[in-house]
Amino acid sequence: MANTHFGYESVDEQDKARRVRGVFDSVASRYDVMNDLMSGGLHRAWKAYTLMVANPQEGQRVLDIAGGTGDLAKAFARKVGQRGEVVHTDINEAMLRTGRDRLLDAGVILPTVVCDAEQLPFPDRHFDIVSVAFGLRNMTHKDGALREMARVLKDGGRLLVLEFSQVARPLRKAYDLYSFNVLPKLGKLVAGDADSYRYLAESIRMHPNQQELKALMKINGFGHVDYHNMTGGVVALHVGIKCS
Repeated sequence: MANTHFGYESVDEQDKARRVRGVFDSVASRYDVMNDLMSGGLHRAWKAYTLMVANPQEGQRVLDIAGGTGDLAKAFARKVGQRGEVVHTDINEAMLRTGRDRLLDAGVILPTVVCDAEQLPFPDRHFDIVSVAFGLRNMTHKDGALREMARVLKDGGRLLVLEFSQVARPLRKAYDLYSFNVLPKLGKLVAGDADSYRYLAESIRMHPNQQELKALMKINGFGHVDYHNMTGGVVALHVGIKCS
């Protein structure tokens, strides 16, 4: 059996998916509250910028991977209108169920699919836009997931990867202090789960940095890739275009 990382821990590849599922099962009901607290509400601005860069048009098809509680899916749905389609997906059923209920409460009815990004159940060249926000770092085979995203995109379609990344050097000491000392305590206080937020901090450090992710996207189906740092590199938005 091959090993991979779960935060700083080395685990069997098959065990990682189970453990990541356990993390999000634990925090699903408090996920949005924790996002607001740990980012100071900035996650809303990061997602708004992602939507602006994506620039979805009426009638387009959008696939939202690791869509969780559905905030991006809802925003995309408003842009593509009734002639378009937004498919809201996540590998974690608890997160997806929470998102589906919130979308229904907002009067938004979308196709909702539990699926693995490494084995997408959609035809080739089907979507105009694919988005994945704060989900790629949890995937075991990032290269395989990126190839799947390229496969389901139309030629000229765009992938938007919004993810935690490598912060600017002057911020690293303070960022580490916050990540490993404050964040787990906040998770325990609000979500009743310190370990899941300790995993979050570790998984961010194990994720490819901006240039590494750009290179990974370029060798897995995206002919042109650019990225935009936000909040000093705390997060980065990578945009890949599928070239025919």
